[in-house]
Amino acid sequence: MNFSTELLHKYCKAGPRYTSYPTAPYFHESFGPAQWEEELRASQDKGRDISLYAHIPFCDTLCYYCGCNMIATKDYSKAEAYLDVLFREIDHVAGMTSKTRTVRQLHWGGGTPTYLKPDDLRRLYRYIADRFNIAPDAEVGCEMDPRELTLEHVKALRESGFNRVSLGVQDLDDKVQHAVNRVQPEAMIREVYGWIREKGFYSVNFDLMIGLPHQTPETFERTLDKVIAMAPDRFAVFNYAHVPWMKKHQKLIVEETLPQLEQRLALQKLTLEKLTAAGYVYIGMDHFAKPDDELVKAQREKTLYRNFQGYTTHKNCDILAFGASAISQTDDVYAQNVKVLSEYRELIEQGKLPVERGLRIAPEDKLRRDVITRIMCDLELDKASFGHAWNIDFDTYFAAALNELEDMQSDGLVVLAPEKISVTEAGRVFLRNIAMAFDNYLHQQATNIPRYSKTV
Repeated sequence: MNFSTELLHKYCKAGPRYTSYPTAPYFHESFGPAQWEEELRASQDKGRDISLYAHIPFCDTLCYYCGCNMIATKDYSKAEAYLDVLFREIDHVAGMTSKTRTVRQLHWGGGTPTYLKPDDLRRLYRYIADRFNIAPDAEVGCEMDPRELTLEHVKALRESGFNRVSLGVQDLDDKVQHAVNRVQPEAMIREVYGWIREKGFYSVNFDLMIGLPHQTPETFERTLDKVIAMAPDRFAVFNYAHVPWMKKHQKLIVEETLPQLEQRLALQKLTLEKLTAAGYVYIGMDHFAKPDDELVKAQREKTLYRNFQGYTTHKNCDILAFGASAISQTDDVYAQNVKVLSEYRELIEQGKLPVERGLRIAPEDKLRRDVITRIMCDLELDKASFGHAWNIDFDTYFAAALNELEDMQSDGLVVLAPEKISVTEAGRVFLRNIAMAFDNYLHQQATNIPRYSKTV
């Protein structure tokens, strides 16, 4: 992978991550509980499988960098009360869902799902499994925080049927960990990772983060060497987004300790070089996987897809998401739950689905969603085939986008051939920038464009 720091600098601009299109800032509050209930009823006989998501917002300790919808508390009774309400939402949606539909994927995120006690992990899984038809070979995954985690948590997940986990590592440097209030020594990571492998989880992902306080290429290289030696199946390497105007607790980070742009770019380049040299395939969008991983195979076979759960091999699934802030998705609709726990409980107690906002997708949005998805997943797009599928002349319809991509072609990020668009090896780093050329919403007046994180 050959690209310069100058190239990273040029394309380091704000842009969406495209876990949806249109992106979440364009959801609106005129789409609420009644509209989501109507969509649930209308979408049952469309031949689509199901992906389930449950959001557990609680954490033992506040990580200063966190951008998630979470609550740091030592009061476990809050989690017990939350589960009672969560069960009622699950009942409501399950009662409207055809029992003939198959769950191909189940994921728990947060917050920290393993904040729950082992018996409550089992109880939540049983509650879901009793109400939905989970396939024997379903992907069942959970996010883990190694702190406060016990072997009993790992056993509870594995015995319940979980086969995948994502472990929040971030950085192994002691100074960095103290600066972000996430102290988890290397020995702790190794012990937890040992438990996970011992219990036979099929796939293990490590989350890392670039751009944290006191991080330098020298210190992060040591972290990379250590985690590569552990040989997880996947890595997700995120860029820290410092947005204290949105996440007030990020003000606890001393801004002067954050790496400057040139250093962040050096960290990005180092990570790409180290992980690819170690044999991991760079899928794009911060994700790396071993060559025999399903994500790599799906990308090669052009069956990879992207949604709110990131890259996935399950394209034809509706996402039914439970819990505060969770986002559901059908082929025609996005629906996001309220974020505030008191409002979430209030709506559930009123017998309503706890949807705060959403969006019914217009035909034009579907077309552009498809082109963005194909670019970000397949890394190429056959213009004639796409045009035939959507009954358009591709070059005419996307003339403005192709004009934008010409500059990227001169930088070696894409190849614009008469018959197709191809993303180069270097271009995988800049997938968000390439996708942005097809985003109609970014061409609105500047005052209407939401604030996004940097693309690299």
